[in-house]
Order: sequence, then C-alpha cells, then structure tokens
Amino acid sequence: MISYLIKRYVKNYENIEDPKVRYAYGFLVGNIGIVCNLFLFLLKTTIGTLTHSLAILSDGFNNLTDSLSNLITIFGYRLAAKPADRQHPFGHGRMEYIISLVMVIFIFVVGFELLKTSFDQLFHPSALAFSWPLFWILFFSIGVKVWLYHINRKVGDSIHHLGMKASAMDARNDIISTLVALFGLGMGAFNQTIPFDALMSILIGFFILYSGYQLMREIVDRLLGKSADATLVSSIKQQMLSHPMVKGVHDMMIHDYGPGKLFGSAHAEVDANEDFLQAHEVIDQAEREIYEKYHVSMTIHLDPIDTKSEEVNAYREKIQNILQTVDASLSFHDFRIVKGEGHTNLIFDVSVPFECKKTNEEIKEAIDQKLEKEKETLYTVITFDRAYVSESIGSWPND
Repeated sequence: MISYLIKRYVKNYENIEDPKVRYAYGFLVGNIGIVCNLFLFLLKTTIGTLTHSLAILSDGFNNLTDSLSNLITIFGYRLAAKPADRQHPFGHGRMEYIISLVMVIFIFVVGFELLKTSFDQLFHPSALAFSWPLFWILFFSIGVKVWLYHINRKVGDSIHHLGMKASAMDARNDIISTLVALFGLGMGAFNQTIPFDALMSILIGFFILYSGYQLMREIVDRLLGKSADATLVSSIKQQMLSHPMVKGVHDMMIHDYGPGKLFGSAHAEVDANEDFLQAHEVIDQAEREIYEKYHVSMTIHLDPIDTKSEEVNAYREKIQNILQTVDASLSFHDFRIVKGEGHTNLIFDVSVPFECKKTNEEIKEAIDQKLEKEKETLYTVITFDRAYVSESIGSWPND
C-alpha cells in the first residue's frame, strides 16, 4: 500500500536526493503517523481508564507524543528542503539530523515520565479491572504500529533518512511496550498480590530509554562529523584511479551536510611530464563522474610527481621500505628531493591512520635512524597527515 501512496502523492519519487522530494516523502509518512497515533491514543487511553491499567494509559500518552513528534518532523522536513542561501551555502540538510535529535528528546521524556509514574504505582498499586474484549481490541491495535514500523523502516532505508528510522524505532518500541503492557494486564488480573502492571511499566521505561540512547549516538555522530563510509571512500578512489593518468590518490576528505549534501576534496597524483591541459580535463571528468555516480561534489587538486627520474624513484622506494619496517599501516605521498651542499633533502607527507599508536616524533626518529646508515647525508622534511590536521616536522639545513 505504501508503494501506491508514494507513487500517487510524491512527485518524482525516484529522485530521492532532491530536497523537495524528500520533503514530500516526509509530509506523506508524517501525516500517516499523526492519524494512526491519534487513533491509538484515543483507543488506549479509553481502555486504560476502563481497566485502571497504568501501563496501557502510559502507552496511550506515548502515542500522543508520537503524534506531536510527527508534527515536528514534518516542520523539520520543510526546513531541510530550503535551498542554499548566503548564510548557509551548503543548504539546510542537517536540519534532518537536528529534528531527529528533537525526536530523541521526546523519547527520553516519555521514558523518564513512565519510570516516575511506574515506581509510584509499584509502591501504591491499584486494582485492575480485566476485560477479555478490551484485551483483544488492544492486542489487535498492535497491527497499526506494525504497519507504521514497516512504512517508516521501508521509506527510511530507501531514502537514507535518519528521522524516519527514528520513527521506525519508536514504532517498534510501541509494539514491545503494548505487548508488555498486555502481559502485565493479564497477569495482574489473575494475581493481584504482585504488581505486574507497575513492573511491566518499569521494564517498558528502561527499554524506551535504551532505544533513545542508541539513536542519539548515531545522530550526534553525524552532527559532530562522523567519518565517511569506507565503501564510499574506496569507490571514489577507484573511480579516480580508473583514469590511467592518475597515479595515486591521497588527502581525501568527505563532509556531510545532510542527506544528499556530500562535499569532498582529494589530491590526484599525475606525472609531471604530462600535458597539464589534458590532465586538467581528466580531473574535471573525474569530478563529474563522481557526482553522477555517488552524488558527492568533489574538488580534486592535481599533484605533479616525478616518475622519470631514476634517482627520485630510488629514494622513493627506500622510504617505502623504511615505512614498512616502522609500521605497515603507514603510507606516504608528495615525495620530492632537493639537493643541498653535501646533503640531500627528502621531502614527503606521511599518512598516519588512527590505528597507529606511534607519535609523529617517534615515526620521524625511526625513519631518520634508518637513513643514518646510508653512505650519503640525508635529511627528511616530513608533513604528517593525521585526522585531516597537518603538522610539519623537520627543517632544511642551511646550504
């Protein structure tokens, strides 16, 4: 059914990177959520009042907060769809993450309030009025939440939307909450000495808080600047290296400004003897290909490297072998040499992954100790790349 609704109400539904299309998806799914959650709120609060079940009443008010969060989400989709402007040149896509964080706050509020009321009920229990018809009506109402979970999960996965994934998680929480509340209602009807209803409510409260914590971690990671997906980075590198003129790729950065708003930069190594007009055309083509395939706006810097000099190649191989003995995870780029009076300067960048525990000073010292064994006098000028922050160590001695 959701596929039919999408095709009917979402114009250009296949263009999921378009902010207007994403807003249309959010508006449709959000309104479905509002209607369903209001229905469940009225149903559960009525049944909870008739049966004197705190767990069911809490579950009903949880559905009311779901309706409010759906309204906020729709508003957030609208803000995220706003085009770029002077103050926000990269667009407003991160509003989706902020709105998702607001939804997490709602989840925490519901969890804490439920725990507060449940502990009070635990020490001051009230008798339950069990009714099989009401029990089964509530049981079948779970089907509504199952449908909402399916909608939010399917659409959220298809358009890579954290807000809808949050709504799907919330719907899943509601399903579990209702099942636990039903269990407490049923057990409490047959055994009034143990406050099953309050105990089940406490269990629901902790489950809601844990789910909110998991979702909050993912959203905060995105807002702080989570590292780019490894598969995406690898695919972009391979796309650049598919051009024979590109000999290497380094210093890649990918910035996430919201769904469909990825910007990146990288350095492409090209033989210094190539025609630079032709090389520039190859780089421009690579940028276009990356955007068409992966929807990442790339800026590629062209790095000339000397591949013809036997002397440079010999030094390059020497540094490569030394780095492998220092730490196999290390790599280097932008290698060049400058001759001085009685010595040679080896100038290059070393890329240090987060897994490497050695400091920049320790790496440089290890390299220099290896080079001291050479017959000629060699000095290193190394720029370390670690977490996209460059730090230069070393200096050229006076000639």
